[in-house]
Amino acid sequence: MDIKIEKQSKPIAKIKEGDKVFINGKEMKVDKHYLFQAHKDTNEMIIEIFNPENDREYQIRYFDDQVETSIEVYELEGEIQYTRREPKTISW
Repeated sequence: MDIKIEKQSKPIAKIKEGDKVFINGKEMKVDKHYLFQAHKDTNEMIIEIFNPENDREYQIRYFDDQVETSIEVYELEGEIQYTRREPKTISW
């Protein structure tokens, strides 16, 4: 299942700490945005976000040259394990 990117207030590469991201309409806050791994022709990026209502932590992962088709959301389960989630929409 693909995540529908509903609205972009700026390019995803410009998202920074303190910005807001909405997943399925729920407001999340950006904690960090960084390069996860550099590949030959693309960069794998991570945006760490959290839900201020319940303090749950998530990661948005994507490849910078194919955002629309590569964007994925993971939720932190326990101390170090992330589980993939399949939200319907995302916006920023």
